[in-house]
Amino acid sequence: MNALPPRPILEVDDLSRHFVTKDFFGREQHRVRAVDNVSFTVAAGETLGLVGESGSGKSTTGRLVLRLDDPTAGQIRFEGQEITGLRKQSLRAMRTRMQVVFQDPFSSLNPRMRVGDAVGEPLRAHRLTKSRAEERDRVAELFQRVGLDPRFAERFPHQFSGGQRQRIGIARAIAVRPQLIVADEPITALDVSIQAQIVNLFMDLQEEMGVAYLFIAHDLAMVRHLCHRVAVMLRGRIVEMAPTEQLFADARHPYTQALISAMPIPDPDRELLRQRIFFDGKLPPPDAALEQVTPGHWVLAA
Repeated sequence: MNALPPRPILEVDDLSRHFVTKDFFGREQHRVRAVDNVSFTVAAGETLGLVGESGSGKSTTGRLVLRLDDPTAGQIRFEGQEITGLRKQSLRAMRTRMQVVFQDPFSSLNPRMRVGDAVGEPLRAHRLTKSRAEERDRVAELFQRVGLDPRFAERFPHQFSGGQRQRIGIARAIAVRPQLIVADEPITALDVSIQAQIVNLFMDLQEEMGVAYLFIAHDLAMVRHLCHRVAVMLRGRIVEMAPTEQLFADARHPYTQALISAMPIPDPDRELLRQRIFFDGKLPPPDAALEQVTPGHWVLAA
C-alpha cells in the first residue's frame, strides 16, 4: 500500500468506559472495565483494524469515538478538535465528518421507510441539498456508486439481500462525504462471496474519497487484506498494535500469536502440520503500558 500521510485525523488518549453496578445504598458493587486506557491514532486516508474476541471492547471503543456513548475518562480529538465533552448541537455539526456502518444492515434501516429516503435522510438533516429533486439526484448517484440500481430507491429494506442492505448502509454513510467512517463488524453477517465485494467497495471508496476507517472485525484474513495497521484488543485493553504485515510476521503478545495461529489455512496438509498457540489468559497488571519494541510496533508490557 502507499505510504500514509503523517497527519492524524483521529487521536484517542487513555480512553476508558466503565460500567458500575451499585447496591441499594448507592455503593459500588461491581465495575466492568469495558474499555480501559485505550490510546491510538488514525491518519487521514488510513484504515486501522481493531480486532479481538467478542467482549474485548472493540464495538464499545467505536461507539465512544463516535460519541454515541460517553467515556468514563480519556480524550478524543477529531481533526484537532477535542470532542470528548461536546454536547448535542456541536455533535450534530460533527456528524457530517464522522459516520458509521453497523454490523446488521437491516436493524439500522427503518423497515417502514423507502431506502431512497433513508439514504437521503442525512442530506436533509444537515441541509446539504436545496430541493427534493436535488436530493433524489444525489441519492441516485450514491446508489450507482455502491453498485445498486437507482430504481431500487423506491423499495423497502425487506426487499433486499443482506449484501444489498449493507451497500445501502454504506451509501447512507458516505452521503455527507465524511472524513472518518467507523465500520463496526460490517461484513460479519454476510456470505463469504459478498464479504469480498463489500471489502473491495470500502477500498475503492477510500481511494476515491480519501476517507479513513476504524475497521472493527474479528476476521483476521479480511483485516490483513484491508487495513494499514492493526490494534489487538483483549478485555478492554490494546495488547499489541503494529503495521499489518509486521504484526502478522512478528506478533509479540501471546494473545496476538494465538489469534493468528487460529486463522484457517486453505491447504489441508499445511493445516494439519501447523502448530497451534494457546493463550493462557494471563493479563499484565493494570498499570502496564504499551512499549514500542520496533518503530511503529507497540506491545503491552508484562
